Amino acid sequence: MAKLNGKVAIVTGASRGIGEAIAKLFAAEGAKVVCAARSLNEGDHKLFTGSLNTTVAEIKAAGGTALAVQTDLSREESCVRLVAKTRETFGPVDILVNNAAVSFFAQIKDMTLRQWDTSWAVGPRAIFVLTKEVLPDMIKRCSGAIVNISSSGAIGPGRGPYKDRGPGANSGTKYGAQKAAIERFSQGLAQELYQYGISVTALSPSQLVVTPGTLFFKMAASPNDPRAEPPDMMARATLLLATEPLDKVTGRVTYSQQILQEFGWIKKGQGTGIDRPGSGYSQI
Repeated sequence: MAKLNGKVAIVTGASRGIGEAIAKLFAAEGAKVVCAARSLNEGDHKLFTGSLNTTVAEIKAAGGTALAVQTDLSREESCVRLVAKTRETFGPVDILVNNAAVSFFAQIKDMTLRQWDTSWAVGPRAIFVLTKEVLPDMIKRCSGAIVNISSSGAIGPGRGPYKDRGPGANSGTKYGAQKAAIERFSQGLAQELYQYGISVTALSPSQLVVTPGTLFFKMAASPNDPRAEPPDMMARATLLLATEPLDKVTGRVTYSQQILQEFGWIKKGQGTGIDRPGSGYSQI
């Protein structure tokens, strides 16, 4: 039996990459999925392929139910409109997956205030706004799941001295700070909402995921990079966190293959959370 029959889910950043994989899997599991991002049509993004309409068309072709809602997550009114449109079309939100992110990989000395503000607005700030919008219905029904997508970038470099660091090193300081903030937010929110039966978790890939973004930033060498895990691994781990009983998952800061292996969804995982430790919040 499908795990999400009758459920309504919002997935941000669903035009490509991890968000696209999550949206497709949720729809295949019976959810009515609202796909949110800025790229409504192919070509809307100047650098990357993928769009909401493409994701939704593929979901519908496979027999699923989905709606594309073009959303600028950096703007509060756009986030509020996303939740209102979801409620109007499908009903109250059961699952919120905060996946979208805007990344500027530059050292702090070279970063502009606009880049900093835009990135934080789409990351932690939008997560706060969307959470606030979906919570009244979740609290009323004493059920719901919020999954916030993090990254191993939240793991800091540790204390110095720092030797053998060439030009361009440490260009993920802002990104890592955002993800660390999301992990702390997730655990604190999980504690707040436990009394209402709502689970809150944070999830990162155990290994690099090949997406249009990681290819563009040369984090992945090719679509078949041997260091990588498929986007479906993150999608399955998100499904697990959204469907397992509250007491088994809420407050977890975890990694895709770690949680899948722990619950027996895969036989043997690798990467962060298994072969090497995760962030400080994942140890709590």
